Amino acid sequence: MQDAPQVLSLTSADALARLESEARALLARPGRHVLGIAGGPGVGKSTLATALVARLGADAAYLPMDGFHMRQAKLDALGTAADKGMQHTFEGAAFAEFLGRTKAATGAIRAPGYSRKIEDVVDDAIEITATARLLVAEGNYLLLSSSPWWAVRPLLDRAVFIEVPRELVEARLMKRHAEEGLFTEARNRAHIARVDLPNYDLVMRSKTRADVVIRLVTDA
Repeated sequence: MQDAPQVLSLTSADALARLESEARALLARPGRHVLGIAGGPGVGKSTLATALVARLGADAAYLPMDGFHMRQAKLDALGTAADKGMQHTFEGAAFAEFLGRTKAATGAIRAPGYSRKIEDVVDDAIEITATARLLVAEGNYLLLSSSPWWAVRPLLDRAVFIEVPRELVEARLMKRHAEEGLFTEARNRAHIARVDLPNYDLVMRSKTRADVVIRLVTDA
């Protein structure tokens, strides 16, 4: 049985320093390892993950779960476009398979990314070089125990969960959805209430599977 995670309350700067410490401990081991950064939508996972990879340089590569969204055309065909962002609108099994294959690889690999400007997957958007001995995997569902996501957690050598209060997440998501100007405010508010906040609640229940929980001290 897994031990309860260590719980820390940290500023964003201190959280990044803690993530760097976790990363360097993994880099001190031989081979390629995976540091997972999990948490609900709008908590700042991608900001922390990309800042961490920038600090580590050629030793690390960023692997976001968002590149494994189902394509918009597939969601439209399935009639589930309105659910976009929920766990069943991702290629979860493909993400787990790709993560395992990339962890074991010795050469360069390209990974899909996700563009908020077009709200769709972009093939080969991310390069994972042969020198990257640490994969920084980031996403909402890394710690879920349900199928197919259960296959991800065993691939994470360390898992850190990022937590931000629900009301702050809601405000952040309204700002994020408005930035690209693709949808109306009413649509964005409805999507957050029906998809994003239920996702936040679901993901929060998975935090006990992390090694470390970081409660970000922030007011914006």
